[in-house]
Amino acid sequence: MSEPLYKLKAEFFKTLGHPARVRILELLSERDHTVAELLLEVGLESSNLSQQLGVLRRTGVVTARKDGNTVIYSITSPLIAELMAVARRVLTGMLSGQVAMLEDLRAGGRRRTGSRSGHGLDRQNHATRPRGRKHGTGA
Repeated sequence: MSEPLYKLKAEFFKTLGHPARVRILELLSERDHTVAELLLEVGLESSNLSQQLGVLRRTGVVTARKDGNTVIYSITSPLIAELMAVARRVLTGMLSGQVAMLEDLRAGGRRRTGSRSGHGLDRQNHATRPRGRKHGTGA
C-alpha cells in the first residue's frame, strides 16, 4: 500500500527544512546556476554544498547536467519557484503582523482595537492564550 499523501508532503517539506537548501532553491528559481555560482551565493564549503545539492537531487527537486567540466543545476518544475514565492508571501504577511504588534507594544497598548494592519493586541492576546483554559477564569 502506498504512503498517505500527508506523509509524502511531510517528507517533501523536510527536504526544504534546511536554510542552505532553501537558499539554493531561491537562487535556482531565478535561473540555472553552476556549482561555482552557488558556492559564491550560498556561502558554504564545497563539501557542504555538494551534500545539500545531493539531498535536493535525490528527492527530485533539482536536476544536474554537465556542460564540459561544468555542472549546472536547475529546478525540476516551475512549481518549485512558485512554492518559494508563495512561502515568501506567507512569511511577509506573518512578519507584517508582528511589526504591527511591536508598534502596538511601543505605543503602550494604546491601539488595542485595530492597528493599521488589523493585527492589534486583541489578536495577539487570543493567539498567546493557553489552550484549554477559559479566558479570564484563571482556571
